[in-house]
Amino acid sequence: MDFEKLKEAGLKAGFSHIGMLDCSTIELKQEVRDMCASGNCKMYGHNWACPPACGTLEECRERIGAYRRGILVQTVGELEDELDGEGMIETQERHMDNFRRFQAVLREEYPDLLALGAGGCTVCPSCAYPDAPCRFPDKALSSVESYGILVLQLCKDNHMEYYYGKDHIAYTSFYLLE
Repeated sequence: MDFEKLKEAGLKAGFSHIGMLDCSTIELKQEVRDMCASGNCKMYGHNWACPPACGTLEECRERIGAYRRGILVQTVGELEDELDGEGMIETQERHMDNFRRFQAVLREEYPDLLALGAGGCTVCPSCAYPDAPCRFPDKALSSVESYGILVLQLCKDNHMEYYYGKDHIAYTSFYLLE
């Protein structure tokens, strides 16, 4: 599928912005993993799709290295103010609904795609990690950050805005296609 068709399909799926992703710009950084380990999102060490369970940086680098072409997708939401937590959550949920729906469409043409979302995997109400295997490995979804990728830099390197003003929030994810 050419980029214009991908873009049209992504916008139809509900994303605000779609951009080409140059896979050579994807950098995996220990500092981002260290942010995960600091415990801010409380998923580190508690979810199969998050570090350390999602693999070492080298394992993630190897997975990403198998691809040469991808697309960035973004959902931008308006907030009442900078502290509008409800608006942030609503936008993230909308983004991830769009993301899963579009992933199903893309899998028809790209069955081996690698999808990295925004935020931790929420397929199950409670993750089985570390006591049992992942219940839905085909549906589990790691985040961009869990792979050690700084979203701000990825957007910048691929000519996509990251910041849309103080009364907006943007969630960014990507699909590696081939």
